Amino acid sequence: LPTILGWQRPGKIGSANTKKRQFVRTAASFLWRCGLRKIILYLAMSLDGFLADAEGGVGWLGGKDPAYEGDYGYGAFYQTVDTLVMGWRTYRQVTTQLSPGAWPYAGKTSYVLTHRRLPDTREIRFTAGPPLALLERLRREDGGAVWICGGAEVVRQALPLVDELHLSVMPRLLGGGIRLFPEGEAVPLHLASVRQENGVLLCVYTK
Repeated sequence: LPTILGWQRPGKIGSANTKKRQFVRTAASFLWRCGLRKIILYLAMSLDGFLADAEGGVGWLGGKDPAYEGDYGYGAFYQTVDTLVMGWRTYRQVTTQLSPGAWPYAGKTSYVLTHRRLPDTREIRFTAGPPLALLERLRREDGGAVWICGGAEVVRQALPLVDELHLSVMPRLLGGGIRLFPEGEAVPLHLASVRQENGVLLCVYTK
């Protein structure tokens, strides 16, 4: 099976921590099948596994034809989502670089994980709580899918509760930068679908 490969300290395979993480993933899969909200990781990455370059930039994202106007399935996916979860750096990148002056997720509820004390808005809520606790609560509420949209540290903490991984693999080797999946234990996945659009490989994995 396809696997997110990671480093694991020798002798820890049967440890209590490993067994606990396996139990969390099994329980998450069971609860999803009972009709709870899906938690989806939807992100783009380079062919060598990087989320951004060393400076956090994403200007390299794109397919073989720079003039291509398709959305790589984003519109259809976005219609299934009503809640987003992101880290502070992702929030700052969206508001200062990618979409300054216009919040691109209007009509959705967004949770920003940060220890900064900031006032909530009607659509954006700042929280210092751990991602797993937030996701456990959200999946039991009514609504559409919950989208984890970055960054790497949020992905690392939230991965045990993720039901699906939607990965857009860019036709580019960055050679360095911020890895999407940090070192950790191996996670077996099932390939649910794969297609290509403008040279970009669109993969959907389930646990």
